Amino acid sequence: MKNTTEWDQNSSPDILIVTRTFLPNAGGIEEYAYNRCLQDPSRVIVLTSQCAGHEKFDQAQPFPIHRWPVPSFLEYGALGSILKQFVYMFWLGLLCIRLFSLYRYKHIEWCHGYDFPILLFVRYVLPIRYFIYLHGNDLLCALKNPVFKIFFTYTLNISNGIVCNSSFTKDILQKGCNVYSPIYTINPTIRPSKFGLKEHLSCPTSHPNHVRELYNISSQAIVILTVGRLVRRKGFNHIIESLPSLLGEGIDVHYLICGKGKIEPELRNLVSRLRLEDRVHFAGYIPDDKLASYYTACDLFAMLTFFDDQASSIEGFGIVYLEAGYFCKPVLAARVGGVVDAVFHEENGVLINSDSDEEILDALYKLCKDEDLRHQLGKKGQELACRKTLHRILYSP
Repeated sequence: MKNTTEWDQNSSPDILIVTRTFLPNAGGIEEYAYNRCLQDPSRVIVLTSQCAGHEKFDQAQPFPIHRWPVPSFLEYGALGSILKQFVYMFWLGLLCIRLFSLYRYKHIEWCHGYDFPILLFVRYVLPIRYFIYLHGNDLLCALKNPVFKIFFTYTLNISNGIVCNSSFTKDILQKGCNVYSPIYTINPTIRPSKFGLKEHLSCPTSHPNHVRELYNISSQAIVILTVGRLVRRKGFNHIIESLPSLLGEGIDVHYLICGKGKIEPELRNLVSRLRLEDRVHFAGYIPDDKLASYYTACDLFAMLTFFDDQASSIEGFGIVYLEAGYFCKPVLAARVGGVVDAVFHEENGVLINSDSDEEILDALYKLCKDEDLRHQLGKKGQELACRKTLHRILYSP
């Protein structure tokens, strides 16, 4: 364990934030945990795993960060993935005790439901109060196994509170477990500094030419944007399959995809079969400080996520919907999972049934054709993206 963070030695941090992964690793849970830390930087200590570039990042933070090592061989294959869980458990238990001797913290906020066995151990070894966060997939995972479910429910019920990232996650919890600990719904929030912005963003009146020029897109064209890992449940194929019909209606439309993932070859094959190579643009992974240009370059954001039964995976919230709204972009999304906490039908976007090709095409056509509607939804989207519920409510009397 190494702590490279400079912090005020006179401060008295009393909350340990435990998360499997943290910035500078990119991801929704990483952002959620980091934004929580920024609310009370003098009170928190972070315990997480090492990652590329963490030394420089840690030194710039206003709170101490302690990280455990992750050997490179654990990043590959099914066996490595299984062994990684045991490594995480070992370090979590050991370092929670070690950090207690250093800080005498009073509270733990545990950012994943996956680790409830070690959380139970820590709870009985240390005189602390703890809160456990649930994001969706961690809850689904625990509920699949009847034995896990018993111990998971017990862990929740001896906690001082449960934090759900959306009302959807809270509903799954209450239907799947008999819990009586306090439940708090705290949605993710937007951090403008993530995009290199130092002040509140005004709704743009024009598109940045350099992004459109990069992909040979005219300033008059309609650009649809999706940002996310290229996995099946994000529904990229639905947008791609709608493009020929939109083009057939005379709409000059392009589709920008920001992200990497295992289904990229599958998506590229679909684009090739539909002869859309000049209309669908795979941007790959875009760093946060460049992502703002992609949000402002688009006319609307679309991600038609669905529940992946095979992978037991669902969108617990979807921070990218809020990000698009912050940049005044209307959103097209599926009415599923925690998405409904981020997208409100006909307020900041349009919600549809992702199983209906007709609904998808009708919504895309309407948003592409109606500039006034896009502006109205985008303006409301920024307003909603700026709302916040602080984690301090966990400690309110």
